[in-house]
Amino acid sequence: MGPLTLPRRVSVLGSTGSVGVSTLDLFEQSGAEVEVVALAAGRNVEILARQALRWRPKMAVIRDEALLPELRERLAGSGVTASGGAGALAEAAAAEAQWVMSAIVGFAGLAPTLAAAKAGAVIALANKESLVCAGPSLLRTAKLAGGAVIPVDSEHSAIFQVLDPMNIHHVAQLILTASGGPFRGWSQAQMAQASPDQAVAHPKWNMGRKISVDSATMMNKGLEIIEAAYLFSMRPDQIGVLVHPESIVHSLVEYDDGSTLAQLGAPDMRTPIACAYAWPDRLSWPAPKLDLAKIGTLTFEEPDLGRFPALKIAKDALSAGGAAPAVMNAANEIAVAAFLESRIGFLDIARAVADTLERVEAQGLASQANDALDGARETDAVARRVAAEVIDLRRRAH
Repeated sequence: MGPLTLPRRVSVLGSTGSVGVSTLDLFEQSGAEVEVVALAAGRNVEILARQALRWRPKMAVIRDEALLPELRERLAGSGVTASGGAGALAEAAAAEAQWVMSAIVGFAGLAPTLAAAKAGAVIALANKESLVCAGPSLLRTAKLAGGAVIPVDSEHSAIFQVLDPMNIHHVAQLILTASGGPFRGWSQAQMAQASPDQAVAHPKWNMGRKISVDSATMMNKGLEIIEAAYLFSMRPDQIGVLVHPESIVHSLVEYDDGSTLAQLGAPDMRTPIACAYAWPDRLSWPAPKLDLAKIGTLTFEEPDLGRFPALKIAKDALSAGGAAPAVMNAANEIAVAAFLESRIGFLDIARAVADTLERVEAQGLASQANDALDGARETDAVARRVAAEVIDLRRRAH
């Protein structure tokens, strides 16, 4: 990529979620020279309309087409074109944007992220599932089109900032840090009784319900292991996890000469967003300062794989390769949704994912798809159906 040019034309996909709101807030606070060309959201018409009236993009997209009439009504006379549906999402991703924030939660974010990659945009990636389900293809597509994929997850942003590409062959290990979530100190018996409200009460980060549950099970860290392997071309055995409840050290890179480099920062998503937006430059904004003397102590501990089996499930899926990571992701989305609806218990989430992986592997998954998106959709559909069957069987057994 060439030097930073401003103003940048940007699209924000998932604009009403925590990352999307933080992105627009960063633009506001920093006074960045930015032209918002598209905003897209899932179902939150009220916030999307408010954002569109503030930023005046060319288009505002609501994924749920049933809500399009309301969006059109709210934007009447504004000059902003209101659109709906999956096709409009892909259009928003590719519409004249030089920089695309990909922050749509779940598998739904894959198609627009691939559309942005094909358009040659710089993609600020906050959608884990795009990498987990089609990482090699996404990265290859972006490179061939002259774009780039810059991670926005705080852990991968940290590695991105301290990993020297010239010395990548000297990396011994990437170490992702994890807050431990709300159940870090809970026993397995307590976790078995955990409610959805308890699971989404994250001690450090303000996130959506699905991502918060992933943090509670530590599946988010499992997904991040797979992301890191694809983003930084690492083997499964080169990626470790440390629980770090203060969430100040965001990740570490250990080199084979004994040096370990870390990136530190206050737990604020706007910091990695700023890094991704300004890359390869830096963006000045009134960021929260890190006062290590005030913090005093930073603590680290090994994750308990007995209480948090999702970590091993994810590493095994990465080692298995092929469709396994995409199957794991789909099963997890189905299981988390079932938990949030109180149809299964908290500990059943990881069990359902493991059972789904076993069943799909036993059945075999021979894709007939010709491209990455069709292949991922096919895998996703099969895995969701099997996961739903697994959950139904588990509920009947209880």
